[in-house]
Amino acid sequence: MPAAERADPAAAGTGRLGATVFAAERQLGGGLTHMRTLLDVTDFGVLPGRHIDATPGARAALRAASDVAGPVVLRFPPGEYHLWPDDAQRRELYVSNTVGDDPRYGVKAIALVVEEADDLVIAGEGARLVLHGLQTTFAVIDSHRIRVEGLEFDFAVPTVVDATVVDAGVEEGRAYRQIRVPAATLFSVEGASIRWHGETLGSGEVAWSGRDALEYTQIHDPARRRTWRAPNPLFDRVRSIRPVGERDVRIDYEHAEEPSDLGLVYSMRSTTRDHPGGLVLDSSDVTLSRLRFRFLHGFGVVAQMSRDVSFEGCEFQTPPDSGRHSAGFADFIQFSGCSGRAVVRDCLFDGPHDDPINIHGTYLRVAGQPDSRTLELEYPHPETAGFPQFSPGDEIEIVDRATLQAIASATVRTVRQPSGRDHDQPLRTIVVTVDAELLGDLVGRTAVENVTRTPIVRIARNIFRNVPTRGVLVTTRRAVLIEENRFERTEMAGIYVSCDADEWWESGPVRDLTIRGNEFIEPGGPAIFLDPRNTRSDPGHPVHSGVVVAENRFVLDGVSALDAKSTHGIRFRNNGIVRLGRPTPDIVLQSCSDVGIEFDGDEPPAAPLAGSPPSGN
Repeated sequence: MPAAERADPAAAGTGRLGATVFAAERQLGGGLTHMRTLLDVTDFGVLPGRHIDATPGARAALRAASDVAGPVVLRFPPGEYHLWPDDAQRRELYVSNTVGDDPRYGVKAIALVVEEADDLVIAGEGARLVLHGLQTTFAVIDSHRIRVEGLEFDFAVPTVVDATVVDAGVEEGRAYRQIRVPAATLFSVEGASIRWHGETLGSGEVAWSGRDALEYTQIHDPARRRTWRAPNPLFDRVRSIRPVGERDVRIDYEHAEEPSDLGLVYSMRSTTRDHPGGLVLDSSDVTLSRLRFRFLHGFGVVAQMSRDVSFEGCEFQTPPDSGRHSAGFADFIQFSGCSGRAVVRDCLFDGPHDDPINIHGTYLRVAGQPDSRTLELEYPHPETAGFPQFSPGDEIEIVDRATLQAIASATVRTVRQPSGRDHDQPLRTIVVTVDAELLGDLVGRTAVENVTRTPIVRIARNIFRNVPTRGVLVTTRRAVLIEENRFERTEMAGIYVSCDADEWWESGPVRDLTIRGNEFIEPGGPAIFLDPRNTRSDPGHPVHSGVVVAENRFVLDGVSALDAKSTHGIRFRNNGIVRLGRPTPDIVLQSCSDVGIEFDGDEPPAAPLAGSPPSGN
């Protein structure tokens, strides 16, 4: 955007050193008080309600807050702020499940950067931050005791196109549709094609563009309140396209097959996850509270290699009456390689393009074994690479990829690995030396997990709706409690527990998983799916163990309440099951052992169980 339209940090005659700074007392337990410095972004030339670039002033305010010795509150007063990428801070960062080591996307533009800060609260109740172009909303890097609360994040032009079919039929022997897009969506009709695009930036370049169905589509049915992935027929065999008013487009076809999708919403986007939606990196004691994410570009909020990260009372949902249905480009929340406690509570997840919550570690394939104590490891998946996995003193576990059974454990002594912040080291390989002699035939058939960086998890009182995939994915060996959530019509499982050293390489086993007091409303797959991806199973050597499913309510149509493979010690008790449509087994088991099942009521359902703990396969 033009330089004249950018906020000047010194516009208020203050600058960093002249900012209004005063102390406040916070009441603490035991009657003690704590002095906390207060800063206000308006003292750095950031003024709400103006369509100017607040990025330079916000950066100056964050820098000043980080420089203060002692606890700080940085306040965004109510109002709307605009953040453009032209002056955004840029960092070379490598983030799990995004673009791997692709050099085209190594550098990220970040609207708000909290870096090397301690004891900072960013408070913004009533403040709405509108991002332009392609950016990460915020990043907390190398920081501790950080709280971000009350802010609302949105994009001026979301990178997902939500097109609603508002009219359809056959005229003069040819089919047609009329689609309507939100006011925020920019497009131009070019012959028999539509070009979707972002804004024009200060450089003169358009932020992004693509044609017709783009690269990925999911379909939303507002009447049935379901969302699923499917082919996109909007641009098949097109005869002509013309605009009808500012937001409607009429598409005429070469065929006479009457469309049957009136009222459906086609959500279209590219598949390049060039930015994380938000990032908590190498930080600890970070709380994101009462944030409203109206759209996240590229991916979700990723907590990576961090400790004690909490989401509380956050909303992931498009603005009301906007005509938009997609609040995210992919996942909403992902924890990768974290430790301490991972908490997600009292949040609303509505309209993602992938899983709302995914908590996992990373398996690295053993690619070489120079000597009996050294392993050469590699990132095998194209979307994950470039960041460190180990520190000296971490415990690792080596698993057989076919069985997912541990065959050795050791402690890391030295490590050579990428930094996650540059490309000075190879981005796909890590070399570790451990404290113990290892077997000599590990290359190719085994993978390594860092078991030190595995979190305790609590997921409580959240709502999941309009989800095209699963609600929660979780794989961690520490205690997991999933309670009092409501899963509404997820297209796949409500809760999915994998462990995979072959496709996504997301580790590892669960050892203590409690699922209680939840509601599963008409999921499209098994409500709870324990699905380790081992290719060889033996009930005597399970992948998962210690799973309690209790006091949940299931409303099911043609799917099971629980489908479990290679799991020991399942306890299924005091659950209520309501059946709609065709009957199916309530529980499906494969290669499971020590299973205890108690149905709610005097008599079990007519078809309670499919499968049995077999001797092996």
